[in-house]
Amino acid sequence: MRFDILTIFPEMFSGYFQESIIQRAVAGKLLDIRVHDLRRWAAGKHRKVDDKPYGGGPGMVMQVEPFYEALKTLKAGAKGDRVILMSAKGKPFSQKEARRLAKYKRLVLLCGRYEGVDERVARHLADEELSIGPYVLTGGELPAMVVVDAVARMVPGVVGKAASIAEESHSEEGVTEYPQYTRPEIFTPKKGKVWRVPKILLSGDHAKVAVWRRSKMKRS
Repeated sequence: MRFDILTIFPEMFSGYFQESIIQRAVAGKLLDIRVHDLRRWAAGKHRKVDDKPYGGGPGMVMQVEPFYEALKTLKAGAKGDRVILMSAKGKPFSQKEARRLAKYKRLVLLCGRYEGVDERVARHLADEELSIGPYVLTGGELPAMVVVDAVARMVPGVVGKAASIAEESHSEEGVTEYPQYTRPEIFTPKKGKVWRVPKILLSGDHAKVAVWRRSKMKRS
């Protein structure tokens, strides 16, 4: 699966995408992640991508032209593509949305900055807007990383076993995963304190363990 990310801060992505599962998936050609500097498509000597908002008001607004030229160069909009603007006013991102987006061949993620993005980007260039939560961030870069990470996990082969994904939190809408434990069986952080693994997990009775785990799942 391919991801194209448009941002004015491409360096922000290098550290995260060069580590752990994402890095291995890229090396194994399961994922193709390309980060593009939006200023490449900005006009003028200073490669300016923003301007004052019409009607007045604080801050600067990112212009429509650089996004338009970039998407034209990237030939975004072909069958199997989905162009997404990361936006605080977008649809809430969820595990369900991650599964839906994983069905596309390519996601093109547009990262805004400053006071926002010219509304014509949302109306005419993006297929949808997504938000990762009811709060405002300084830009769309962190939300883009979140979307790439969550969607990438849905791509076959990126995460080791399909069963591990099926049992994760939110694999069912509104359901969080059961508690997990590992060695040591007994942990004593300080005198008088003993933290134990639940006995049922040590029983070897897989049927009873399954019932216990199901009972511990939380539903919102």
